[in-house]
Amino acid sequence: MEYVPIPPMTTQRINRIIGQLKGIQRMMETERDCHEILQQVSAVKKAIDGISKELVVADICKSLPKESTQKIERVVDRVLSM
Repeated sequence: MEYVPIPPMTTQRINRIIGQLKGIQRMMETERDCHEILQQVSAVKKAIDGISKELVVADICKSLPKESTQKIERVVDRVLSM
C-alpha cells in the first residue's frame, strides 16, 4: 500500500479530536449527564468521518487530474453517506 501524505489541516483536526476525547473522559470521570456525553461522542464520530473522507479523497485524487477533485469529493460524500 502506497503512503498517502496527511494533509496539514488533518493533523489539526486529529489534535482537536484528541482534545474532545479527553474532554469526554473528564465528563465520564465527573459523572456528567449521559445525554451530554453522548452528544460529544456523536461530535467525535462526525469528526472522524470527516477525516476518513479527507484521506480517501486525497488517496484517490493523487492519481487523477486536479480538475476531477471536486467530482471525486462529491462521489465519496455519496458513498460515505450510505
